[in-house]
Amino acid sequence: MLTIGLTGGIGCGKTTVTQLFKKLGAPIVDADEIAHELVQPERPALKKIIEVFGRCFLQQDGYLNRKKLRQHVFDERSKKEKLEKILHPLILSEMLIQLDAVNFAYGIMSIPLLFETNYQKKVGRVLVIDCAEETQIKRVIKRDHTEQATIKKIVHQQCSRVYRLNNADDVIKNNSSIENLTVQVSALHRSYLEISTRNTP
Repeated sequence: MLTIGLTGGIGCGKTTVTQLFKKLGAPIVDADEIAHELVQPERPALKKIIEVFGRCFLQQDGYLNRKKLRQHVFDERSKKEKLEKILHPLILSEMLIQLDAVNFAYGIMSIPLLFETNYQKKVGRVLVIDCAEETQIKRVIKRDHTEQATIKKIVHQQCSRVYRLNNADDVIKNNSSIENLTVQVSALHRSYLEISTRNTP
């Protein structure tokens, strides 16, 4: 199967794009969704997180207090790396298992931190969803009701827009309408089907 690593900065519209691909029949495995599943009560990943960071990050109902943990590791690289060391290998492993279980010409792995984790080497092509930084910020403020300063901090912690674009095989520009986005997704869908057919022995 041709694997597509889909990525982009916060607020670029990755979820909207994956939903459009899904409508066309493409299987999607989402790193964020899998990360959420992996830290459910009684899962090994949650037990390891609590072992490393402490029971103070557990809610009374036994679920991980994701917001509290995110705030705890946000500004400290060493803590962030500890969390990533626990989660990232498990996330990648589960993504590959899920893709292996489907039968389609290509599959999309939606990984927000594709370049930051160096996982671009594990996919056949890299698809970057791109928009202007000011557009990212406006969207996230509207979506999450987060302060602008916090969003800018997140944007600047991720790899740069220039780096993503320079290392992309394909780019979807998400600066205008859903209709324009749909046209771009449909064109890439046809392209991926063609590439997959060419690569089939």
